Amino acid sequence: MSINYWAVLLASIAEFIIGGIWYMPIFGNLWGKIHDFEKLDKVEKKEAQKRMAPMLFVQFVVTVITTLVLAKLIVIVPSYSVYTLAMLAWIGFVVPTQIAAIIFGGTKPKWILTKSLIMACGSLICLLVAAAILNAV
Repeated sequence: MSINYWAVLLASIAEFIIGGIWYMPIFGNLWGKIHDFEKLDKVEKKEAQKRMAPMLFVQFVVTVITTLVLAKLIVIVPSYSVYTLAMLAWIGFVVPTQIAAIIFGGTKPKWILTKSLIMACGSLICLLVAAAILNAV
């Protein structure tokens, strides 16, 4: 079994779209409140939006890397379910990294649990979708 790079790209695109939905229509207002975006005036909001494009590109690149690593795990550990591997990667690497970034990244203490749950659940959904696509294609 080898890595299907088209499946990696397709899964990465799906994850990116899911992340956009997760952090905008679903949790956008709450996310804005956590990060004090609602306190910005119109000019500051426009400026913040302009700065997002390069960050979104970087996010897509790291999503591709994550999906590629998941695909590699699926290839080298074929005795495990793709979903088990996704869950192991999530609980062993993604969640601890996210929580450390939240705790030490300047998040206000009152938002640590909420932000952790939003990020952890969003990344779990993305990894499970990626696993499904990598398994199906």
